Amino acid sequence: MTTSTQGNASKRKRALPAVLVLEDGRSFRGRAYGAVGETFGEAVFSTGMTGYQETLTDPSYHRQVVVMTAPHIGNTGVNDEDPESKKIWVSGYVVRDPARVPSNWRSVRTLDDELSAQGVVGISGVDTRALTRHLRERGAMRVGIFSGDALPDEGTLLEKVRQAPEMKGANLSAEVATEEAYVVPAIGTKKFTVAAIDLGIKGMTPHRMAERGIEVHVLPATATVEDVYAVEPDGVFFSNGPGDPATAEHPVALMQAVLERQTPLFGICFGNQILGRALGFGTFKLKYGHRGINQPVQDRSTGKVEVTAHNHGFAVDAPLDKVSDTPYGRAEVSHVCLNDNVVEGLQLLDRPAFSVQYHPEAAAGPHDAAYLFDRFVSLMEGQRA
Repeated sequence: MTTSTQGNASKRKRALPAVLVLEDGRSFRGRAYGAVGETFGEAVFSTGMTGYQETLTDPSYHRQVVVMTAPHIGNTGVNDEDPESKKIWVSGYVVRDPARVPSNWRSVRTLDDELSAQGVVGISGVDTRALTRHLRERGAMRVGIFSGDALPDEGTLLEKVRQAPEMKGANLSAEVATEEAYVVPAIGTKKFTVAAIDLGIKGMTPHRMAERGIEVHVLPATATVEDVYAVEPDGVFFSNGPGDPATAEHPVALMQAVLERQTPLFGICFGNQILGRALGFGTFKLKYGHRGINQPVQDRSTGKVEVTAHNHGFAVDAPLDKVSDTPYGRAEVSHVCLNDNVVEGLQLLDRPAFSVQYHPEAAAGPHDAAYLFDRFVSLMEGQRA
């Protein structure tokens, strides 16, 4: 939902005015960054100081305008090894102090040039600390970024922002998922086969499984139960992805079919919300969500606190203080966020299924939660035995 025209020179473009307009009427002025034009989405903030390239290419950020809380962005440039998918998915990008010259041996082009080439409208020179505080107080909301030589009055821009679709009620997985199934081969000796349902999967996820001897068959979000079991899986994985889990009727029904067959199951992020719904729990929209790479989560089975990477605006509504009865046996909350007690993981006690709300594959780090892929392997080993 982005329209843009690229400037002829970066220097000229940096001089172009830009304005960010929130749906509650507050605005921030700055300079054009990336493509020039207009874009709309949900304003969210990310606390990561590194990994901006992985953030930009994470399909879970589809239709979101990302505000970077770290003030200096772009200093390591852009390379061709770190993207999590084939394109940038964010609707817009907001930074305070963009690097003028990247400095990294892996860099092949600037972040500004990459945003321009992919038509991503951004804004720089914004007081991102003030903007982040505003979003923390008021919550994530619709936003527009507008740049160019001739900007209309902010009242006109505000009306455009308020006409943009909201994230609540949005069904977006099919817009970011693969259309054709593909295979990521196991690294080394093949030990297991996993059917991975792509709801917005990141490239590092099947790689983490391949490192453990798993051949991963990545299937479209529209895959049927027949498609899943045609690959003769030892386990089934449900990926991260964008949108409101309340709209995900097909993935929920598919997961319930997997639970009926008692196939080992693992879900990440959106996959955690799908498991919650499949078990009969509700989901709700968080005020401003969890995003970034420094969120503290406790694994209740061990008591260990992990520093984790997050990107979610919705959460599962499940009781923290008791074991719940579900159509698939007993279930409990396995992980919890220590900042706000949001459910960060679920596990079934009578069937081989579990999920987490955060990102254990985190290419940019931290890697505290990488053991969860080993836990998935253990489930498949147990089922095979």
